[in-house]
Order: sequence, then C-alpha cells, then structure tokens
Amino acid sequence: MRTGLALAGAALLAGSGLAVTATSVSAAPPSTPSNSLLAAAGAALENHARAVKGSPQDRYTVYSSKRDARGNGVVRYTRTHQGLRVYGGDLVIRVGADGAFTGSSVGLAKPLSLSVSPKVGTASARAAARKAFSGKVASVGKPELFIDASSGAPALAWETVVNGMAKDDQTPSRLHVVSDATTNAVRGSFDEIETVDGTGNSLYSGSVAIDTTPSGDAYTLVDPVRGNGRTCDLNNGTSTCTTFTDSDNVWGTGAITDRASAAVDAHFGAATTFDYFHDVHGRNGIFGNGTGVPSRVHYGNAYVNAFWDGAQMTYGDGTGNAKPLVALDVAGHEMSHGVTENVVPGGLTYSGESGGLNEATSDIFGTMVEFYANTTGDPGDYDIGEKIDIRGTGAPLRYMYNPALDGVSHSCWSTATNGVDVHYSSGVANHFFFNLAEGTGATAYGTSPICGAAEPVVGIGREKAEKIWFRALDTYFVSNTRYVNTAAPANTARAYSLSAAADLYGLCGTEYKAVQAAWTAVNVAGSDYCPTDHDFSVAISPGTVTLDRGETVTTNLATTVTNGTPETATLTATGAPAGVTVAFSPAEITAGESATVTVTTSETLGTGTYPITLTATTPSVAHSTILHLTVRSPQGCTAANDTDVAIPDNTTVTSSVELSGCTITPSSSSAVEVHIVHTYIGDLVVSLVAPDGSVYTLHDRAGGSTDNIDQTYAVNLSGESPDGTWTLRVQDTAAIDTGYLNSWSLSL
Repeated sequence: MRTGLALAGAALLAGSGLAVTATSVSAAPPSTPSNSLLAAAGAALENHARAVKGSPQDRYTVYSSKRDARGNGVVRYTRTHQGLRVYGGDLVIRVGADGAFTGSSVGLAKPLSLSVSPKVGTASARAAARKAFSGKVASVGKPELFIDASSGAPALAWETVVNGMAKDDQTPSRLHVVSDATTNAVRGSFDEIETVDGTGNSLYSGSVAIDTTPSGDAYTLVDPVRGNGRTCDLNNGTSTCTTFTDSDNVWGTGAITDRASAAVDAHFGAATTFDYFHDVHGRNGIFGNGTGVPSRVHYGNAYVNAFWDGAQMTYGDGTGNAKPLVALDVAGHEMSHGVTENVVPGGLTYSGESGGLNEATSDIFGTMVEFYANTTGDPGDYDIGEKIDIRGTGAPLRYMYNPALDGVSHSCWSTATNGVDVHYSSGVANHFFFNLAEGTGATAYGTSPICGAAEPVVGIGREKAEKIWFRALDTYFVSNTRYVNTAAPANTARAYSLSAAADLYGLCGTEYKAVQAAWTAVNVAGSDYCPTDHDFSVAISPGTVTLDRGETVTTNLATTVTNGTPETATLTATGAPAGVTVAFSPAEITAGESATVTVTTSETLGTGTYPITLTATTPSVAHSTILHLTVRSPQGCTAANDTDVAIPDNTTVTSSVELSGCTITPSSSSAVEVHIVHTYIGDLVVSLVAPDGSVYTLHDRAGGSTDNIDQTYAVNLSGESPDGTWTLRVQDTAAIDTGYLNSWSLSL
C-alpha cells in the first residue's frame, strides 16, 4: 500500500483492446520488456478478464515484466476501479514463449461493484489516523480515497500517512492508517519502516573480504562492485551519517570498541545479500536495477533495533550500546523486505496471513543468505537473530524448525493464525520451508514436529527449496496471498509454491510432492493431488451451509473418476464439534457416484462456523473436502457496541450492551469479539462482566509489545441468564502506552 510506488504509463480497459506499453515504477524499475511480451500479456488480459475478476470500470497499468530463461513471460499489473486505486487488486498475467496465455494470479474473489462516494470527509479521516498513531506526530498527510480489497471484502476507504517518531522516540515511523470511508472505523494500519522486533574484522562473521573504494591516500566503505552501496556512521545520532574511511584498507578489530567493526558486518551483509539474490535467483540486487543499498550503523542511543525504510538499512547498537544488531541474518531479513516490496506492488499486505508470508519470506531469505555466506564466525542455521540477543536471554528471535518454541509463534496453521501479529503468523511458512528443505523429525538443525496426523516429510535440500520459494514470490504471489483462502482458493501460498515447483522440476515429481507434504505437515491442506491408478476427485455442493441450532441441513458430495477404473469409496466425517452429527446416504459409493450428506445440530450447539472434513477412501487413495457449517445465534441473543472508548494509562473503562428476549441457554462456547487499538497489549486486562456480576477474563496482560487486540474469544456462559446488561471491562495496568476500545460484540 506504499503510495511511494508511483505509477505512470498507459492503462488498459478490460475488454477494450487498448495497447499496453511499458510502465516505470519509482521504487523498482522493471526490466525492459519486449513489445511482444507486453502485447501478448495485454491480449491475454483483454481476452481473460473473467479470470482476473475484471469489471468494465477497471483499468490496468503495467507494474513490471520479465521473461525467464525458457522464454516464458510474467507481467504484473496494478488496478484502478472508477479511477480509484485498488489495494489488493494487483494481478499477474503469465504467457508462454509463444505468447499464449498460461495462467494468472489474482487476489479479488469477484469483480468490483461498489459506490465510490465517501460518507466520511478528509478531516475525519485525518483525525482517525492521528488517533491511531502511538508516539510523537510530526505531520499527518492528505488522505487518499481508494478501494481496500486487501482482506478480500472490498470497501471504500481513506489511506492517511502519519509521520513521526515511535514511542521510543528513536524509531522513525511512517504509519499508513486505513479508515473506512463510510464509518471512519480504522480498518488496519502498517508502518512503512520494517523493524526486527579490503579485509574486515567483523563482530559476528569473523574475518571477511569486503569491497571498498580508493579515495586519495585512503579508502572509503563504498562498494563499487554492487551499485556503490555505502556504509556510514551515525555517531549514535539519528541524522548526520559519515562514510567510514580508513588509511590501510583493514577495517575494524572484531571488537565493539572499534566503531568500524559493526560497519564491516553491515557492509558485508549488504554485499552478501546483493550477491545472494544475484547469483542464486538472477535478480540484479535488492531493487532489481543494480543499485546498492546504503547501510547506516550506530543509530541512536542504546537503540535495540534495526530497520529497513524502503531505501536503506539502519542498525542500532543494542542495550548499553554493546550489541549492534548487524548480524548477517538480520541484514538479509531486512533487505529481503526490500525485495518483496519491489517484486509485488506495495509488497505483501502487512497484516494477517499475507503479513505472515511477508515476514516469513524475509526469515527464509535471511537464513539462506547466512548459509550462502558460509562464514566460520556465523555458520548457517535456522535460528533467526541468534547472534544479537535482542531479548537479553541468549535465545533467538524465532526458530524455523519449530516456531512455537518462542511461546507465541504458530507452528501449525489454524483459524486463529490470521488474527495474530505477522511475526507470529510467519511461523507457518517458516515451518513449511524448513520441512521442505530439511524434512521433519530430528535434523542437524533441530527437531521439526508434524502437525496433526500428517505424514513425515523428506526434505529436498535448501537449493531447491529456496528456488521454489523465490519463483512463487516472483511469478505468482499477489499482495493478499494467504495460507488458506476460502473466497479465492487459488490465491494461496500452497497453490503458488506448487506451481513454482512444477515450473522448475515438473508436475508431480519428487519436488512437487515434497511441497504438498510440507504444507500438509503444517496443517495447510489443498485440493491438489497427483493422479494414481483408480484415482478420483471429490467435491461438496454447497460447500457452506447456514442454519439455526437444532436444525438439520443436507448437501451433496460428488466424486469424479480422474484416472483408471473406479473403486468402492467409504465416506467418513471428522472434525465435527460436539452437538453435530453427520450421516451419509449411502455410506459407501463407487467412485464417480454421489451421496447425500445430512448434518444435524443440537439445541446446545454454540454459535460459530465449524469446518468439517468429509473424506472418501478407496483401497488405493483417499481424498477430502471441507464443509463449512455456520450456526446462527437466535434473535435477541447477539449485541454489539462500536462506540469508541479511550483507554488512558492506569485506568479501567467499560462498554455495555443490552440483551432482551433471548430464549436460549447461553452456549458453552459463546463468542465475544473484541477490537482494541493499543500499542502494548501486555498492559491490558480484558474481562466480560455478566448481568449477575460474574467476571470472565478474556485477556490478562499477554502479548507484550504486540499492537492491538482483534480476536474472538470462546467463553462458557452456560450458567448465565441471557437477558440484561453485559459489560466489557478493559483495565490498563501500566504507564506510557494508551489506546482505545474500537468495538466489541457478544453472541450467546
């Protein structure tokens, strides 16, 4: 969503037949395409508007284009609708060497159709953005009206950029705040500043070779081989940066007391990351145009962070200015954010599952940079930030082989993954990549557990795994790609990485099947499969059913023979919650036949959506599909309050709703959905207070420095009477960080 990615050039109307020409992009000029590639992609876009969910009011602009060694072409486009930018509307068109259309990637679930007249003005949007900023505000930009389709549900919104300093008064912040143009509620936000939560003697990598530039009788830390990337000293300030110079071209001593030692690590990290993407993936540096990356070291006073701001790297010196954050995997991680945001227009949306993929991509390539460097001082491993000791405990930031070891990251995908901080949802992809490269179980780098009842995975090695991940990013990912996407099932990391594996190593080969197995091992399923003898496919229609508790509903499960002769399939259901029964009629069918699925719910079943796995098993193979069962709450048994309530420091605030006419006994899994904007949720205690005064604690000072609470809590309210005043109580138990209760709802 970075508005700095300004676009200029010809636009294309879906179905219009207008010519497409090359477009320059300020942050990442695309490789110069041949006219034939743009013409072929433009024709494909015109002829396949339905594939990219095109509307007659859409326009498309070329973002980048390239051909691979086989002559196959990839063209990325951004989209506008009725003249407004569509975030999440970017798309990819792929054509073969002969110019024929071979496929597309798209984030929209259906064509856009919405009003573009805002009900909220710019003044209100600016006020909402300022309120969402935690720290010292320097300026609030002019709001831009656009269409936010990043979550898959398009809405008219304002994007406002707030510039300032974060709460530590050292980290610069360019916070993009997205507010609803109808209600002015904050839909989300992301910071443009990406942080970590001769011969040179470095702090972490030992003695390394670095490229410098002669300057008179001395040398400067400017790399003439890699686009003149320079390394400079901020002298523990935040603005003036002086390029390092040295008389004998021997830099640093390997000790913190020599300021050049940290500079060697940073300079080496920038060069190694440049070389990694160039040598392994054929990319001309971070920006794709050969330009080097500036590196600034010794930033701020005791600054325990490092950040990428879209143009350069900045490193703090850590606690007590004694532990600079210039480790190689940190450098590779942060600069890989630059690759991601220059490959995908605006980058992978920095929230939810797409944000987790964004962070995982940086963890993956940062780790691969470390292996690529192969230094004795910092050999390759799958620990993230193990050298910098940012927490002061000696533990790494993250563990790719078992992300849950840090206590907060997700090793396995679940329906909660989309709602956690992106550094924690990244665990699913990190775990997948480790399994793909090294396999599950005991390895030389740690023991990788399997999620659920998945089969063990045999790794295919780092070289193949990293190439598959880069091709998936470079050729297939769009801004809102997710792990699981019921609205647009094709727009998933599993589907795209499988396509990448097929491109590189063949369909249904060893590598392709390893990608399948590695995703399954982290609980990310898919309908993809490789045909075997006696094979078939399975589908459910409708795939989503909605009913009240106590009702019965039917749907149809159909099988289709895809290879060989049909066999008898036994039908089973797993994952149904207590209070739900699933029956098949008949319970056994011959592949190619259908069965009626009857779902019965009890009166005590809780409100919510339940995924139920339906499986057809023959002697040769088993295939599954997911039935999504949504249970409504009876009339009078739900309520919501979306009035903002400020949460000052060391204060308790409340917000209430009234229920009346609810005739049921509350469920043992009643739902309390809470949305709180706050910069340090470890300060908060959130409780539900029933009409009789009973208190149910939902959140108790967990989450540390994580921003915001956006979560639905399951609470056993079966012992409560439904009618009366229900209150959400929020206690701020510390100083410095503040926020506000945005909205909450209760469903019994």
